[in-house]
Amino acid sequence: MATIRKKGECQWHVQIRRKGFPSQTKTLDSRSEAEAWARDIESKMDKGIFVSMAEAESTTLYGALERYEREVSTKKKGRDQEKYRIQSWQANALAIRSLASLRGADFAKYRDERLAAGAAAATVRLDLALISHVFTIAVKEWNIPVQNPVANIRLPRQNNARERRLSEEEVCFLLAAVDDPGDATKAKECDRRNIYMPALVRVAIESAMRQGEMLALTWANVDLSSRVAKLPDTKNGTVRNVPLSPAAVNAIKGLPRAIGGRVFATTASAVKQSWARAITRAQRNYLADCKTNDREPVAGFLEDMTFHDLRHEGTSRLAEIFPLHKLMKITGHKDTRMLARYYHPRAEDMAEEMAQKWG
Repeated sequence: MATIRKKGECQWHVQIRRKGFPSQTKTLDSRSEAEAWARDIESKMDKGIFVSMAEAESTTLYGALERYEREVSTKKKGRDQEKYRIQSWQANALAIRSLASLRGADFAKYRDERLAAGAAAATVRLDLALISHVFTIAVKEWNIPVQNPVANIRLPRQNNARERRLSEEEVCFLLAAVDDPGDATKAKECDRRNIYMPALVRVAIESAMRQGEMLALTWANVDLSSRVAKLPDTKNGTVRNVPLSPAAVNAIKGLPRAIGGRVFATTASAVKQSWARAITRAQRNYLADCKTNDREPVAGFLEDMTFHDLRHEGTSRLAEIFPLHKLMKITGHKDTRMLARYYHPRAEDMAEEMAQKWG
């Protein structure tokens, strides 16, 4: 039997206690609403179709993300990258809402606001995919009866096949920036220098390895004499042997031997911060050089460059040396469609090849 009592000036508290069911409570704005809610719950109990929403109503999105990171995300290969996405969601205003209160309209609004702010469609899709999986896990493994609010909203069209290539000048200034920590008078900038960045950037360009693959690389899996790096656990779940160019070998040779056995004993977070500082430093040095030599700077110099773009650059460079079937072995792509998103030969280079071949 439902117990209804007035709470404060204008609210009504309902409590339903019935044997075999968890106690149900709710506060509503009027007695008529309280009575209607009580009748609905008791009717469902009578018919045997009642499902308690107590946990869904008490679990916030923040809490669900916290549990997801602890139980699910830590077992993923991309856990470091996903950690940042989880933290970003936890800082969002939706994080304080209960799972039961979240609707598709909330995430459709998030989608539109993120796209309007300039976020890439692929990034927004990944953000929403994370939330979708959190709700899937909540239903299937945590036994929380909620509907997935992301399931029926439109996802932004993805077109992230970047054609961005580094110019020779961009490479030059980028390498100079990772080699030089900056002005010695700027103590904070110097103190934050990541000693692995010079080699990490060079190996990425030379080998087209993913950042995660390089950060997981151990000395036991690097044979400098045969110039091969063995990747026992890649993103695709297969073993891959990557040939190393002389430049990549020289870069690795200069690294200190860390206690843990990793070649690049740094973290994805440290790389992200060092990369941002290196790009800023390279752009600053480039503008200073243009001013000194009285020349007009090129628009968009190193603009919007991500560390992952080095894999694009490396793949395109390797494509000039190896045929497609060998290139796929090096980069780890499973099919040519995926490879096409990374392989971007310059039209000028292909035109030159045509001229040499056909005159």
